[in-house]
Amino acid sequence: MHARRAVFLDRDGVLNRAMERDGRPFPPESLSDFELLPGVTEACRHLHSLGYLLIVVTNQPDIARGSKATADVDALNTHLRQLLPLDDVRVCPHDDGDHCICRKPRPGLLTTAASDFNIDLTHSFMVGDRWRDVEAGAAAGCKTVWIRYPWREREPDRADFTAVSLLDAAAQIAAVKEHL
Repeated sequence: MHARRAVFLDRDGVLNRAMERDGRPFPPESLSDFELLPGVTEACRHLHSLGYLLIVVTNQPDIARGSKATADVDALNTHLRQLLPLDDVRVCPHDDGDHCICRKPRPGLLTTAASDFNIDLTHSFMVGDRWRDVEAGAAAGCKTVWIRYPWREREPDRADFTAVSLLDAAAQIAAVKEHL
């Protein structure tokens, strides 16, 4: 079977608006707070039309911290899947102290999806708005796209591309697709 290409997408801040508190991004509290970012539907359709699988890979440590139920996170992800042509949604419910392989910046969410879907990671992309996303993509062997926000936290060390939105990222991915 021929290996496939994928665009791995962080959820909060890439697909939907992150809730900002003290200059840091947080997931929406509930479905009523959920807002798809402008251009996301068009970007996802475009990437899908180019033959990329679209796989969401999201850290949701509030589950481990006990401040959010798994069912609430699942409801947001189900809603997202109804809105966008996503092939899969992968969630890490752990916190840093759990030392799991799936919590970004570790690449476990990407590498297990690659195994499950026969994805060639060297011809795939990771798009995220935080250093953890970019580092996970790089560790998995993907090209990385950092969507730059003015978050009050460290910037990624090694993004291959920088974008202002998923629509901008999709245009950059389309431009380099044939060269990979």
